[in-house]
Amino acid sequence: QLQLEESGGGLVQPGGSVRLSCAAAGIALDAYAVGWFRQAPGKEREGVSCMGSTGASTHSADSVKGRFTISRDNGKVDLEMNSLKPEATAVHSCAVGSIWIVPSTCNPPAYAYWGQGTQVTVSS
Repeated sequence: QLQLEESGGGLVQPGGSVRLSCAAAGIALDAYAVGWFRQAPGKEREGVSCMGSTGASTHSADSVKGRFTISRDNGKVDLEMNSLKPEATAVHSCAVGSIWIVPSTCNPPAYAYWGQGTQVTVSS
């Protein structure tokens, strides 16, 4: 079973940038559908940016398009977040689906494995 760990969260100034990273111990994530999600207290989990197993297809929430980028890097999955706004304050989780999910999706049921999340706080 995939054991996912996120890193890179912390306190960020509004308008700042941060890079989150997700890794599975001993397993490269290059062949899997992957996604980043966020959940603030009292709110529903929201898909942020996701990528299909081949990497040819990506999907991002309208609220982050042009500012956030999901990518693979040496078997890990990164989320580059730029121009951060206070509403991005949330626990950000990495999720992994199967190798057969070719198109991208940010539908949570498509993802079988989830990390514990990393907190991102956008505040002055």
